[in-house]
Amino acid sequence: MNKKHFCLGISILFSVFAFAQSPKKVLFTVDENPYYTDEFVRVYNKNLDLVKDESQKDLDYYLELFVGYKLKINKANKLGLQNNSKYQNELKSYRTQLSKNYLTDSKVTKELLEEGYARSLKEIRASHILLTLDENAKPEDTLAVYKQILELKKRADSGEEFAALAQQYSQDPSAKENQGDLGYFSAFRMVYSFESAAYQTKVGAISKPVRTRFGYHLIKVTDVRDNRGDVTVAHIMLMNPTEENPEAAEKNKTTINEIYAKIQQGEEFEALAKQFSQDKSSSGKGGVLNRFGSGQLSSEEFETVAFSLQKPNEISKPFQTQFGWHIMKLIEKHPVKTFEEAKADMESKISRDERSRKITESLNEKLRAKYPVKRNEALYAKIKKAVTEKYYESAWELPTDTKTFESEFITFSKAKINGTQFLNYLLSQQKNSNQPKPIAALVDFHYSNFLDAQLNQFYNENLENEFPEFAAVMEEYRDGLLLFDLMEKEIWEKSKTDTLGLEAFHKANSGKYLWKKRYDVVVISSTKADIAKKAHKLMKQGKKADEIKAALNTDGVINIMATSGVFEEGNEALPKTIAFQKGLSEVTKEGNYYYVVQTNEIKEAGPKLLEECKGRVINDYQQYLEENWVANLKQEFKVAINKEVFEEVKSQIKK
Repeated sequence: MNKKHFCLGISILFSVFAFAQSPKKVLFTVDENPYYTDEFVRVYNKNLDLVKDESQKDLDYYLELFVGYKLKINKANKLGLQNNSKYQNELKSYRTQLSKNYLTDSKVTKELLEEGYARSLKEIRASHILLTLDENAKPEDTLAVYKQILELKKRADSGEEFAALAQQYSQDPSAKENQGDLGYFSAFRMVYSFESAAYQTKVGAISKPVRTRFGYHLIKVTDVRDNRGDVTVAHIMLMNPTEENPEAAEKNKTTINEIYAKIQQGEEFEALAKQFSQDKSSSGKGGVLNRFGSGQLSSEEFETVAFSLQKPNEISKPFQTQFGWHIMKLIEKHPVKTFEEAKADMESKISRDERSRKITESLNEKLRAKYPVKRNEALYAKIKKAVTEKYYESAWELPTDTKTFESEFITFSKAKINGTQFLNYLLSQQKNSNQPKPIAALVDFHYSNFLDAQLNQFYNENLENEFPEFAAVMEEYRDGLLLFDLMEKEIWEKSKTDTLGLEAFHKANSGKYLWKKRYDVVVISSTKADIAKKAHKLMKQGKKADEIKAALNTDGVINIMATSGVFEEGNEALPKTIAFQKGLSEVTKEGNYYYVVQTNEIKEAGPKLLEECKGRVINDYQQYLEENWVANLKQEFKVAINKEVFEEVKSQIKK
């Protein structure tokens, strides 16, 4: 077992796992540091089923373990191991990872996961009209574009062809060719607001204007179908000529049909793909492409053929897309994943797309309600005056005298933030693009983000106070890391480097490290008596095991097996019925096998040299050092056990 995992496991064993307040008494102290009954009782009960050694279920013995553990943690702190930078960095990294579960709104996350999965079961085909608009556009510009998109909706609702309107007015560059048609897509393929509008619009209907970071959209849903899952295919591709060239295009068509004929005649698809396919990203792999679903490729024709194939190894006829001619082979169809199978991937996608804003906004809203904020309005007005138009040119600088801004700006709970902190935040955000206008709106915008950041930071830093279970897990990990560093320093390294101590320990305990009688042998076995007799004859002639195997294992048939080496008495490799004597045995049957044994040497039982059992000696020496070390710790630290309280604990547990 990895030593660090061992230490962290021990730490878990002795951590607080129940968090409701319950009556507790001091069970013992280590240098006046109290350790309580509730922790001991909870830990003992929690780990009762995990302990295989019955002796460890004995409460007196368990208390010894518990006290020993706490002694080691006290020693680690006394040595200052908690100040080690590596320890602190690892603890900080772990806290950052653990805190992620608390710095989110689990209810909103759950709702988004369920919504995303439900949507992923369907595929929508839609067209859209886009009028582009900057995310931070002025209100008057936003209103102007909104009126334009409303006018287009009126025309579409009145019966004008949506495709024609898209081709004429949409500012999506592809609309000129595809008339706004986006093909089929499922959840997580479009920006969230666009996706939501599409899934909330009925087939044949046109959505209300939808705002995304690209601008305003109108969405017309033309079809909805069940999600077809994913597919893995291989293809052979001949690319369309880069320029208009009828002869080259005709040659490609002829060649693809010739390749198809070869496949029909039984030639391997993979070999033909390697030889002829012009898709260099897949030809070396026999034409195999990465797994994909609807809407993930830029060719609807290619996807249509891929999903039309039904059975693995089924091969399509040659077909043409905008990229060239193809022949396709189905490798595997992948059904839609279950919720549990898709959950981890959806969580990752949610964290990367606009959905994450809903989670963040929800948490920010809760924190603002949890920690009422008091703002110095006079100072806020002063800060607004200090920010000039130069901010938009990334040329604004802090006021020459910042001392006048150092008074309290915002306060909440136990946090106090001065005005200079906000000014420095404004300076750090100056180079961001798309700054709101005018200056008053800009400062309000950044203040809101600054406040949310301060609330989140305060909340994060106080998770231990907010959540007893978080504090307990952190304490568990903190002690586990300390214990690992302490054991490594005091026990493990010493057991490996203290050569004289290890030799002395081996010598003093030599009776524990003994060889049984050993035999240096060659063992030949076979299920056939006549083969075993032939092997016996060859061994008598002095042939070696490899020569005998070469002579008797012919035509791909393994007639004999040979094992050689030094084996202790009772080893499974040795036949049980042979009385080992130096020299060659007779053929002996044991079960379904016939054995012949050549005994080269017999070594009598005796003590093992240190090099022959070093691993075991090191482990035993570590245990010896630890036992003596704990005894020494009891001398170094003052341990006082409240025996009366311990008797109460015993009675409580036995009930």
